[in-house]
Amino acid sequence: MSLLVVGLSHRSAPVSILERAALAADTQAKLLQDTLAAEPAAEGTVLATCNRIELYADVDKFHAGVAELSTLLAQHSGVGLDELTPYLYVHYEDRAVHHLFSVACGLDSMVVGEGQILGQIKDALALGQELHTAGRLLNDLFQQALRVGKRAHSETGIDRAGQSLVTFGLERLVDGTDGSDVDTWAKGKKALVIGAGSMSSLAAATLARSGVSEIVIANRTLARAERLAQILNEPGGTLRGGTGVAAHAVEMVAVGDELTRADVVVSCTGATGLVLTGDDIETAVQGRRTPLALLDLAMPRDIDAAAHRVPGVRLVDIESLAEASADAPMAADVDQVRGIVSDEVAAFGAAQRAAHITPTVVALRTMAADVVAGEVARLEGRLPGLDDKQRAEITQTVRRVVDKLLHAPTVRVKQLASEPGGAGYADALRTLFDLDPETVAAVSRADLNDADVKNRGRV
Repeated sequence: MSLLVVGLSHRSAPVSILERAALAADTQAKLLQDTLAAEPAAEGTVLATCNRIELYADVDKFHAGVAELSTLLAQHSGVGLDELTPYLYVHYEDRAVHHLFSVACGLDSMVVGEGQILGQIKDALALGQELHTAGRLLNDLFQQALRVGKRAHSETGIDRAGQSLVTFGLERLVDGTDGSDVDTWAKGKKALVIGAGSMSSLAAATLARSGVSEIVIANRTLARAERLAQILNEPGGTLRGGTGVAAHAVEMVAVGDELTRADVVVSCTGATGLVLTGDDIETAVQGRRTPLALLDLAMPRDIDAAAHRVPGVRLVDIESLAEASADAPMAADVDQVRGIVSDEVAAFGAAQRAAHITPTVVALRTMAADVVAGEVARLEGRLPGLDDKQRAEITQTVRRVVDKLLHAPTVRVKQLASEPGGAGYADALRTLFDLDPETVAAVSRADLNDADVKNRGRV
């Protein structure tokens, strides 16, 4: 089996395609279930963010896997396969590992170095674990990706290469207004945040720290909005250390009224249609003397692109952020992160290759133990007068002989198997010692079951 990723992102597809291909939570679950039902795939998980959709799978056939995963992405995204295919990219084996590790470090993000992607990778792994579609390979891969991402942020200055999408979006809103920074611009303003998910929570916390005087949280589930408002109100709250800002929650039906009061609006919901239409925005700005700043971080978009044409309104959305970040300068730390990624890819590959031979080594030692037990039993039949001490000494001696004979070959074969091209050593070992394939498979199944139990709740 081999790792395969098929996907599209802001680097390969226009925002209009990404917007149409966005996957709701229930669609992601169905996609994973259908992926495992497909013949080439044994494991699967999906990484879906506002600017990327990637399907990871452990497949036994490359070409069949690419065809099947591409078809599944098209079916569940609602974008026809012929239309979607030109925007898809494919990574296989070490290139797939390299891709995910780069994504985890923020190297492939719209804003280089942003850290929110780590939370999204964590969510992708959690979904795969919850649905039992992520087996040993994807559990190991995504757990390691999280560690690599954290290492990149702790050991380098990659954070300086860019900001979170929220911060970058706010900076784009401020750019070209009065020349001030975000904190100066935001001070005393009234903010409306639509949505109460992770991105909306980050936006609310960022606005609060920037100095807005009031934050209104609107969400389809009022209880979630109320929880977020409560956290923001607590000076020592759990959201990024708490903010103490005046915050309160409203139902979605109140968004129209709140829009007339707000100076800045950030929207990031999972809605499949527009949350704010052009007419909504035109109505809200009628008669007002202050400009209205809109930041749309949703995919598909929450705010009608027609807002660009409304006088007194400034709109920054995913599409404009993509254009702005294309020319963003790269920090020197990016090269250091790339080095970390390369090292970690090599280490991951070696560990996976070494793990591949472990069931064969275990099966060999199991066979040797059975041989020892059989010979000791035969000896007892021929020498019934042996006392317990003699029997134990003979058994221990035979075991030591077998262990010494197997030690060097098994250690060496693990070393050789961890090197590139070492996959064939497991086959050689099985052939030389005439190991029962079912015994090796049983060890592999036991390892998978142990890994499944161990990985539940580990995210």
